[in-house]
Amino acid sequence: MSKTLTTAGGHPVAQNQHSLTAGERGPVLIQDMHLIEKLAHFNRERIPERVVHAKGAGAYGTFTVTADITKWSRAAVFSKVGKKTETFLRFSTVAGEKGSADTERDPRGFALKFYTEEGIWDLVGNNTPVFFERDPSKFPDFIHSQKRDPITGYKNPKRMWDYWAKSPEAMHQITILFSDRGIPDGYRFMNGYGSHTFSLWNAKGERFWVKFHFKSKQGIKNLSPARAAELAGSDPDYATRDLFEAIERGEFPEWRVCIQVMPEADAAKYRFNPFDLTKVWSHKDYPLVEIGELELNRNPKNYFAEVEQAAFSPANLPPGIGASPDKMLQARLFAYPDAHRYRLGVNYQQLAVNRSRSAVNSYHRDGSMRFDENGTYDNYEPNGFGGPAQDPSVAEPPLALAGTVDRHDQHKGNDDYSQAGDLYRLLSAEERERLTQVIAGTMKGLDRAIVLPNLEHFAKCDPDYGARIANKLGLKL
Repeated sequence: MSKTLTTAGGHPVAQNQHSLTAGERGPVLIQDMHLIEKLAHFNRERIPERVVHAKGAGAYGTFTVTADITKWSRAAVFSKVGKKTETFLRFSTVAGEKGSADTERDPRGFALKFYTEEGIWDLVGNNTPVFFERDPSKFPDFIHSQKRDPITGYKNPKRMWDYWAKSPEAMHQITILFSDRGIPDGYRFMNGYGSHTFSLWNAKGERFWVKFHFKSKQGIKNLSPARAAELAGSDPDYATRDLFEAIERGEFPEWRVCIQVMPEADAAKYRFNPFDLTKVWSHKDYPLVEIGELELNRNPKNYFAEVEQAAFSPANLPPGIGASPDKMLQARLFAYPDAHRYRLGVNYQQLAVNRSRSAVNSYHRDGSMRFDENGTYDNYEPNGFGGPAQDPSVAEPPLALAGTVDRHDQHKGNDDYSQAGDLYRLLSAEERERLTQVIAGTMKGLDRAIVLPNLEHFAKCDPDYGARIANKLGLKL
């Protein structure tokens, strides 16, 4: 026997095919509450899309510890070799809207939620180890330069190159973006990175700076610009479909989980600021240490409930894992949960995909979409009724700071070119040709006043880098 259709209040619905009208040809009556409920809910089905990372795909999986790192972190997720923790991973493109193509040339989001016994741990990164900016005050402007022109409503490469002409700190990420790795072949064949510098701290209160790397066991595959353009028209959901169907077939994608570890004291004497998001740490200085494996093995049952409403925040850090002075990370600690409160409501962490598997004992009450018992004890602390209390044993070690409070220039004297040049010189001759061809293609037709400063930036990375792009544009440096 089929189930009886009901209203949201659970009332059986007698008629779902015809509206209640005044006579056979008469107008619809407002007392048709089933119709009103259907229309009102329909009008509100679409929550605001993310400003960035709007188009995405996700899956559940398992993180398994393969190496003992308790000397670096007291976090329960790393407590013993063989320990398994459920995860949810959301992939995404960055600049496009929800209906955009999966095959755009764009960084890919790599946001991983761990359901640990000490609360949620969100590691929110990308498929690149660096980013375009190091100072969060520039982030909104950078994103605006990548989005649609507010006057015309369409995207214009003039805007991004005009911005980058004045922002050489982006050169490292630009080189990755326009290289062969700028268009991954789906989500399974790419690496992931925490990107920022984070911290680990152990039971002794010792802190270590850390970078997280996720190395695809499927290998790296990328799309050519021609193939990506073809798929954008024929199958704009290519990456989303590929991930879902692979898991349905039992072809579970896997990544090796690795870290780079820097003792806390090393940061002050390292040759550049190790908290600069535009830089990578040398693997010779701090080699990769494999600590675990990540496997995706279960698809969501409902895209909206589990992928669209999945909310990740770098501020979700269980004891033993911490932030760092990385300025971009510091801003994200605020910006991400603030965006979720706007998109999903103040109680977004009660949604099933975001809910901690461990007990939540807070004094938060009320707010829109509160759908639990709203607390079984009073909502103030300290109190005399035995309510939840602080636990000093999980306090993070203190961090020594020095210097003046000021709007310090993060770009003055900073080397924005060496690492981009090093990456360029690692590429084969064929890869360099494709890289410079793609960049030149996006610059064609732009004013010389925009093109020439950018060519100077590329030449400072490597003279050949700038010269190749200039030659393709019919210009001389």
